[in-house]
Amino acid sequence: MAATSCGCGLSLQPSTSVVASQRVSQQKCTVSSQSGMLKFPVASMSLKGLGVGKLEISRVKRAGVRIGARRPISAVAAPLAPPSSPLEDAGERQRLAEEYGFTQIGEPVPQGVTLKNVIDSIPKEAFEINDLKAWKTVAISIASYSLGLFMIAKSPWYLLPLAWAWTGTAITGFFVIGHDCAHKAFSKNKLLEDIIGTVAFLPLIYPYEPWRFKHDRHHAKTNMLVEDTAWHPVMKEQWEKFSPAMKSLMEFGMGPLRPWASIGHWALWHFDLNKYRESEKGRVKVSLAAVFAFMAIGWPAIIYYTGIAGWFKFWLMPWLGYHFWMSTFTMVHHTAPHIPFKNVKDWNSAAAQLGGTVHCDYPKWVEVLCHDISVHIPHHVSQKIPSYNLRLAHDSLIKNWGKHLNIANFNWRLMKTIMTECHFFDPETNYASFDNEEDKSAVIGTLRKVMPDAA
Repeated sequence: MAATSCGCGLSLQPSTSVVASQRVSQQKCTVSSQSGMLKFPVASMSLKGLGVGKLEISRVKRAGVRIGARRPISAVAAPLAPPSSPLEDAGERQRLAEEYGFTQIGEPVPQGVTLKNVIDSIPKEAFEINDLKAWKTVAISIASYSLGLFMIAKSPWYLLPLAWAWTGTAITGFFVIGHDCAHKAFSKNKLLEDIIGTVAFLPLIYPYEPWRFKHDRHHAKTNMLVEDTAWHPVMKEQWEKFSPAMKSLMEFGMGPLRPWASIGHWALWHFDLNKYRESEKGRVKVSLAAVFAFMAIGWPAIIYYTGIAGWFKFWLMPWLGYHFWMSTFTMVHHTAPHIPFKNVKDWNSAAAQLGGTVHCDYPKWVEVLCHDISVHIPHHVSQKIPSYNLRLAHDSLIKNWGKHLNIANFNWRLMKTIMTECHFFDPETNYASFDNEEDKSAVIGTLRKVMPDAA
């Protein structure tokens, strides 16, 4: 079974009991034919067994209802059919959107909708490769990165954080260019694409081909339990086997350090030849050789001309800025309490790509420097759409499928929800926090207290 990549970038081997854990125990009840009422002894039943999630249970508790009373209660005219998804209720979607920091939570994608239906609704021009527009993205990235280096060189110490933030965002644009190349959406010349992709990744110390192979699997199995290669929740079975040190690492990695968790993913997934098929290893070795050559030549050159402090100022801090966006984009695109991870038998491509991916609006300068990578839903619908056509495709999705889309603005509440609530895999509520009634986490509990809650 394939290794699982958790949110902190650690590679974990999932337990085969994961699928079994998703079976919800059924509660026995009796129906009175005379009264038409559903009767059951509360002391012997589980609210979860009736399809009531943890959020609903907590609201019952807050309302002062005593759970576990040793007397029978009756529910008048209780429906015998299983309850529908709470996301089918517009009022509940709006309430959850406000709670989680979303602008809109989409209603479930109907079972009959296929990914081909969605792709066919997008204008054909959205798939067209335009060399002029493609090289314009390269020019923007080179110019903005050069400006960033100039700002670092000239800024007084107290303005360096701003210069680093700009430069780190600018080199994220190089990643997006390589990202287009990996999806064969940059140029009609496929050899040129691989060369551009490899070169674009070099300042990031990112091996192009290993990332491409793993990223293709992420697109093929987005939010599929065990099989997706990015940003997986933690399985309880795994957690119980962790050492105290490992548990602490996970708490920090999926909590306060989550905006840099892609560093762990980068280190553990992309430099190990054993993670790749024999047919892939030749190309992987070429990418690794390019990265190590850049490190062997580029780093000494930086240190020779600017010293160790210069390497810290001109390379390391912008690189950390890049990983902030790499991590943040990834977790916002695919992580929310209402977005499920499905096992293979329940997984649906249209639901995963259209309804399981998030569109998030960032400040305009971020979107320009990062070539609209945040316009992510059309990219998951079809990876053949170039970055400069993503907005055209998104407008089409809004027109044809808008009620199913998850939409947010980048805000504190959104980040707080992800970083404090989305940790363990839970088959009923999708996620559970490291800091809950059963498991206490001083790290997450403190983070919950100190992070702002502004939407």
